[in-house]
Amino acid sequence: MTKTHRLSASSKTCHWGNFSADIAPVLQISPGDTVVIEAISGGPAVVPKTGFYVPQAYSDIHQNLEPPFKGGHILTGPIQVAGAEVGDVLEVRVKDIKLGSDWGWNYIRPLSGALYEDFDEYKLIHIALDQDRMQGRLPWGVELPLNPFFGVMGTAPPENWGMVRSIEPRAFGGNLDCKELGVGARIFFPVFVDGANFSAGDGHALQGDGEVNVTAIETALTGTFEFHLHKDQKISLPYAETDTHYITLGLDPDLDQAAKQALREMIKLATSRSNLSREDVYALLSICGDLRVSQIVNGVKGCHVMLEKQHLHGAKHELSS
Repeated sequence: MTKTHRLSASSKTCHWGNFSADIAPVLQISPGDTVVIEAISGGPAVVPKTGFYVPQAYSDIHQNLEPPFKGGHILTGPIQVAGAEVGDVLEVRVKDIKLGSDWGWNYIRPLSGALYEDFDEYKLIHIALDQDRMQGRLPWGVELPLNPFFGVMGTAPPENWGMVRSIEPRAFGGNLDCKELGVGARIFFPVFVDGANFSAGDGHALQGDGEVNVTAIETALTGTFEFHLHKDQKISLPYAETDTHYITLGLDPDLDQAAKQALREMIKLATSRSNLSREDVYALLSICGDLRVSQIVNGVKGCHVMLEKQHLHGAKHELSS
């Protein structure tokens, strides 16, 4: 029988700013289980003084949890999945996401962001969030429809990597900042340590491709995740599926190299799911695939390729005539 667990955010269930194989799991589950994960976002400086609901987890974590690096994300976990072994694939299904508070934040920070040369003054704004209407109201009055997702999701890195900052996305996942990984996404992560040790955080109520000033609408989120194991897959980077699309990721300090990696990963995935050749898939991607920038502000930049499943599985003949 599968179970549903709840993992609240607290100083006892979170780690701040890093991934490591040495972080002890705070929850053990079985494949097929569901976990409702609470996560908060941001240090003390971003918390509004009045006018909004601030969950108790903020003060608990800020007072009792010390980040090993300056900055980084507050992550809930790790979650250990029974039977997960090095070389397996952990599938995480995002079943639901709810707002955890009625506000989010965005800041411009000196020496950060795509245009760090142009903006050298710190500026913090708070955005009112309406869970019922799923709208965010910017300080100047414009309302935006929300599309929440977790910016950081990942398994533990290999043991010999030691402690790794949460800011740069890596092969285990982490700070992917890909807005397509919301409700309905199935995300596949390589397993580098026994138990997989999955963590999540960096809640985004809304983010544009690129996340150009280094923050989205950062907020507390509660996500419902279902966990599955695959023993018959071997992957080197996370990838995802939705009902309509395959999504592959590329990660590199050089944006061109990140784009190439995302394309190569899609060619590998699409040829494994069809009878098309590499050349056929390359042509297909140029015709109807979408190459997008996930983020350009985390040191290691991210691209993702989206391919509609109908364009791949509807192909009954080779594209070349």
